[in-house]
Amino acid sequence: MATKIRLQRNGRKSYAFYSIVIADVRAPRDGKFTEKLGTYNPNTNPATVDLNFERALHWVMCGAQPTDTVRNILSKEGVYMKKHLLGGVAKGAFTEAEAEAKFEAWKNNKQSGLATLKAKLDEAKKADAKARLEAEKKVNEEIAKKVAEKKAAEAAAKAEAEAANAPAEEVAAETTEAPTEA
Repeated sequence: MATKIRLQRNGRKSYAFYSIVIADVRAPRDGKFTEKLGTYNPNTNPATVDLNFERALHWVMCGAQPTDTVRNILSKEGVYMKKHLLGGVAKGAFTEAEAEAKFEAWKNNKQSGLATLKAKLDEAKKADAKARLEAEKKVNEEIAKKVAEKKAAEAAAKAEAEAANAPAEEVAAETTEAPTEA
């Protein structure tokens, strides 16, 4: 039986979430599978991978063929690096302890790079939020200035109207009183 390591789609519409599975070549994409190795979520930044490393290495060593996407995932997780190092041990190029030390050094370097990337993304996110907040404050200040100018103009117009109406009211009051006296 030819086996493949491939993705099985889960999740809702427009929000794919994948399981990494071992399946027969003839089985449908979301059909029967032999073993589940982990999950892959491309919706996060960076993509989240939860992988059973030992079982993935076992299946790769047994000859299971991964799809292109799964090959990239396994490569980034270090399965192919470990396979390469184990091949060197089998050929006698170096000992298993040296291979393990090289793998750990590679893994630490990779994780420090990911930590740097996450820190950079967080910093960019904070800077973007701060810039948006400053822009919003400027817009709010401009709106407040316009509102204050409008209120000042309304108050000035009202004061003018009252000043203009005051003598007219006195005249109107005199004319209304005059006929009552006569």
